[in-house]
Amino acid sequence: MKSVIIYLISFLLSFSAYSQHILSGKVIAVADGDTFTMLTGGNTQVKIRLHGIDCPEKKQDFGNVAKQYTSAQVFGKTVQAKVLKQDRYKRSIAIVMLPNGKNLNHELLKAGMAWHYKQYDKSREFDLLEKQARAIKTGLWKGKNPIAPWEFRKMIRQRKPAAHAFTLN
Repeated sequence: MKSVIIYLISFLLSFSAYSQHILSGKVIAVADGDTFTMLTGGNTQVKIRLHGIDCPEKKQDFGNVAKQYTSAQVFGKTVQAKVLKQDRYKRSIAIVMLPNGKNLNHELLKAGMAWHYKQYDKSREFDLLEKQARAIKTGLWKGKNPIAPWEFRKMIRQRKPAAHAFTLN
């Protein structure tokens, strides 16, 4: 019985490994702190969204700072992206390894450039990295009341006027 359980566990672990894949490519554009485009060996452009984190929006405090931080880390460099899945916008959701071997997702959290996006990631490690950055008040945590990007997006959506139907007389 014990050997059957071990076999099943190893089978499930190997199956989940096959659902993920590694992309390697040169970063050719940075959209914001957590999204960039890379050019793979086959000259294919792939939009990468960093897994488990959410950087401030461009029009939000620290939005441009987060984008600049990410640009300094990846632009023009070859990175490795461990793709976990695709989102509804056809972006590849990934953990990204920098040329120096560091994890970009982690580095953004450590630098106080991102929130741990708990809606999509339950990692204790990501949670701890955010808490450490908060504790030392680095990056966006220097602010008095940082607003999470998902709350900022929600506020923007609520401010947009509803489309109203009208008739011409």
